[in-house]
Amino acid sequence: MSHLGHHISHTRRAVVRGSAGALAMGLAVGLAACSSGSKPATELDPDAGVTITWWTGQADQAQTILEGLVDEFEEDHPNVTIEISSGAPSTEDLLQKLSSSFAGGTYPDISYAFGSWASELAGSGRTLDITDQVQDDAEVKWDEFSGAAQATAQPEGGPTIGFPAVVDNISLIYNKTVFDDAGVDYPTADWTWEDFRDAAADLTDPATKTYGYGYSVSGSEETTWQFWPHLWQRGGEILDGSEATFDSPEGVEALTLLQEMAVDDGSVYLDQTDTKFGTFFASDQIGMITSGPWMLYDLQTAGTDYGVVQLPGVDGNHTTISGADIWAMFDHDDPNREYWSYEFMKWLTAAEQDERWNVVYGNLPLRESEIDSPEFQKQIEAMPGIEVMAENTSNATIPRPTVSGYVQLSEAIGTAISQVLQGQAEPQEALGQAADEATAALEDE
Repeated sequence: MSHLGHHISHTRRAVVRGSAGALAMGLAVGLAACSSGSKPATELDPDAGVTITWWTGQADQAQTILEGLVDEFEEDHPNVTIEISSGAPSTEDLLQKLSSSFAGGTYPDISYAFGSWASELAGSGRTLDITDQVQDDAEVKWDEFSGAAQATAQPEGGPTIGFPAVVDNISLIYNKTVFDDAGVDYPTADWTWEDFRDAAADLTDPATKTYGYGYSVSGSEETTWQFWPHLWQRGGEILDGSEATFDSPEGVEALTLLQEMAVDDGSVYLDQTDTKFGTFFASDQIGMITSGPWMLYDLQTAGTDYGVVQLPGVDGNHTTISGADIWAMFDHDDPNREYWSYEFMKWLTAAEQDERWNVVYGNLPLRESEIDSPEFQKQIEAMPGIEVMAENTSNATIPRPTVSGYVQLSEAIGTAISQVLQGQAEPQEALGQAADEATAALEDE
């Protein structure tokens, strides 16, 4: 089932979080016979008949769009048959399906994969290494993908194991009604976090239960991933090898800002559920949220008067976070299948096709070059502000770690952030304890 497009938001990250338990089961299995309906080719013959299998992880409209693109590719390449299916009952089930298929030798040539699975898939011994192709093939225009998307497809700096499939990022969304009622100037693209804090305080009105900002304190990945841009913009890092380093001075400074807003200023609505702050923002009870393109559909439906700018920054650094996912590619020791899997992915992720897939479906375009396309202009009319988020892709330069143990790391720091924002702990102590827990989890993997 698709979790993309208009309803990607919390569903998406909850899916990643919920399926993360499957990550621990270890995908590195003993090599089994490769799946193939016929004897594998030993030498490349691009004109030979070939069948490749594609698990899309999609359903409904998204799957229909992709099936239409497959029909078009097959018409242009009569010797190629693409067996397309969702691959599993839901996207989050794909990881377990892949693990089982590795053991049985029935794995596909291409599969949708959450970015958080990338390292596990790379460690399976089944992925296809396309590093040389994407670097040497000028037609791919690999550099047009965001830095985070490129890095996600190249987990832990190793081989490139697929193409970017979906990109997103978080931007600052502001409620014009709340700003107007408070007489506060709208955010600008050059805002600092100090500007943000001042505005949040000015927007807050206990009498009307209006808050300047909304933040998750559930301790989930929603809590965690909202924090990483604060850390990165200050020059901090999540990891140094297998050691958690988010308790650095940069991390403490970042969390202290949020603590001051939540505890000292009382300007932050602390959401225990991950779901209420968006609803309250839409109903003019919160002035600002940091969220992504998935939120715009709901705001349009609610009739909320909103605007979008890139995240506030530190010394001109406006780094954001992206939840990039990939089309993972797998090796069957068959040069014909390898060749056509690569050619199909190259074709699908080219701007012309992406405009008819991600853009038409309501996702951000994979490439900035698509922003001026007629298809994306239609999306801008339907969901104003999505063009700002597309441009913000250039600020998505750092990927979330895809290492085993990230789930435990996220839980540890998510708990620390939640405690600090609720006045139950201090940043240095809470982050230090979380880093110790995260490092221990990483060492156990």
